[in-house]
Amino acid sequence: MKKYFLDAGTTWSKILTVENGVKTYEVLPTAQLKSLDIQFEAATGHSSTFTNVKHYENEVVALAYGAKEQLNHGNIVLDLGSRDIKWVKFKDGKFSDMDWNTNCASATGATIEMLLKFYNVDIKELKPSDEKYAVTCGIFGLEKIMDDVAKGVPPKIAISKFIKGIAFNAWNFTRNPDKLCISGGFCENECFIKSLSGYCEVIPLGRFVLTDGLYNDYSWYPGD
Repeated sequence: MKKYFLDAGTTWSKILTVENGVKTYEVLPTAQLKSLDIQFEAATGHSSTFTNVKHYENEVVALAYGAKEQLNHGNIVLDLGSRDIKWVKFKDGKFSDMDWNTNCASATGATIEMLLKFYNVDIKELKPSDEKYAVTCGIFGLEKIMDDVAKGVPPKIAISKFIKGIAFNAWNFTRNPDKLCISGGFCENECFIKSLSGYCEVIPLGRFVLTDGLYNDYSWYPGD
């Protein structure tokens, strides 16, 4: 019997399918969720209300279950998405601290995707910048980027400065750790990972930490 687990983000959704102990992963636009004829064993995320779900889990709880091994080493695990930013920390195998912000991190991931498309820039062209924009969120970053581009700064340079600002904000938001584990789509953004590496050691965990957390939390529930 197949079991499905969903991390429904604002822009992208991640699905874990488990059958006979074998896991398969899929990323799809969140807009497609409504068309799926699937009952999910468990789900998390802002957009999970669009689906047929047995169990809903808080995103920070799913993050903690998915990153349990790293957390047991005392690391901070940060999940940075299109809509919000959140982190959790354990000490001696027990919950120690966390924070969650849906305002200052609003639209950071989504803004980068829009900028890359608008300026026709391939994400692989982006290189870490020595400079950064002092911005608090994606919305306020747009003004600085467009002002610089209007002055002749190449779009890929302006976007890289924006990403450097996001990396600095993420490091500050997690209280300036020496080591930081990263969950979410930013794991696949090499410019972000290298920019953040200028402040601390970075351990990318991939996009499916929350779906794995749901599986760890709810896989023992009997199927119908």
